[in-house]
Amino acid sequence: MIEAIYISSGHNYYGHHEKPPGTSPIETVPTAEIIQGKGIIGDRFFDYKDDYKGQVTFFQIEDYHRLCEKFGITDKSPTAFRRNILTKGVDLPSLIGKEFTIGSVQFLGTQEAKPCYWMEQAFCPGAEKALQGHGGLRAKALTSGPLKIGDTISPL
Repeated sequence: MIEAIYISSGHNYYGHHEKPPGTSPIETVPTAEIIQGKGIIGDRFFDYKDDYKGQVTFFQIEDYHRLCEKFGITDKSPTAFRRNILTKGVDLPSLIGKEFTIGSVQFLGTQEAKPCYWMEQAFCPGAEKALQGHGGLRAKALTSGPLKIGDTISPL
């Protein structure tokens, strides 16, 4: 199930190697419009490049809670991970290489959204290592349509 939807118009970490992070805020939205082959309208990765593997990114709320507990974090939200769709009750790694639907929109899980060294700054020291294998999911949008909080995720 979709717990939250996030978009940001700019990159804070992606492409900022050896530079300070950006300052583009991440916005929580109740709905998002997905465009086939492009991603989420209004997001920084929308129409980023042809056949991009990370048109939409997903992250499990269970992994967020696990990290908060492991590191005693109480002052960071799931937006720190800068993924688009926060999910609950779905094993995202099991969707790599598989098609799935959310509402009427079909996706292809392409690869793990691997954590990087920026997680150390964005969330807490130790987060990058703790997220290995649990960094989320990158996906391609195979069809267009709306997503909303509460929509269910169904593997095909």
